[in-house]
Amino acid sequence: MLMLQNAAPQLAEAAEQGGIQKFFADLSQSFEKTFITDERWKFFLDGTLATLRIAFFAALLGILLGFLLAAVRSTHDMRLLGRKSRTFSDVILKILNTLCNLYITVIRGTPAVIQVMIMYFIIFANSRNKEVAAVLSFGINSGAYVAEIVRSGIMSIDKGQFEASRSLGFDYKSTMFHIILPQAFKNILPALGNEFIVLIKETSVAAYVGISELTYVGNLVRSRTYEAFFPLIADALIYLAIVLILSFLLKKLERRLRNSDH
Repeated sequence: MLMLQNAAPQLAEAAEQGGIQKFFADLSQSFEKTFITDERWKFFLDGTLATLRIAFFAALLGILLGFLLAAVRSTHDMRLLGRKSRTFSDVILKILNTLCNLYITVIRGTPAVIQVMIMYFIIFANSRNKEVAAVLSFGINSGAYVAEIVRSGIMSIDKGQFEASRSLGFDYKSTMFHIILPQAFKNILPALGNEFIVLIKETSVAAYVGISELTYVGNLVRSRTYEAFFPLIADALIYLAIVLILSFLLKKLERRLRNSDH
């Protein structure tokens, strides 16, 4: 009996060491199944590249749409707000502004995942190019948010600068491109950068329509290995790395623009 009592701590220690060894052995096996077996690490690489492609082209489309919408809305606010339309061009501007408001309201008022599904299952129902559908969907979605960001930046510039530029002989177009937009861009850069970060993470909903981006790949590997830890953690770390790199580049650009003012 005494021998058993003396051996009890050693048995407990051995069991504990055996449990730790088993834990690390299972972890190693899970890692191997997730990344090494069948070269599944290539799935994550392909998914990351697909995510970056979709986010990049969607961001370009969003910037283009956003600046166009912001130009229409800010022009309407500065020229026609508070007075009746007098010319044919004023009426056209009011109609365009109404359409822009409708577009922004609809896009911002509906979930991105629904927009992706409408784009893929309805508009691109006869097309097999999933990435194009995703780019258009996310680009159109981002354009609505970029439009409001840019418009707020334009409207934040003092109206006296418009009047001063006109007195110097600049027309409206030259005033916007050479005086107003450069200043507005510096003001909206943090918000614009945040929109791009949100866009990168938002591309994860493309997995709902079977687009092979990062989240879809993580779920695919998980379904084949029956292991959830490494696929999900890998997805999270890759998204985090992309966001950290983008944040670093944006801060560097902000610092450079701030230094150029002095």
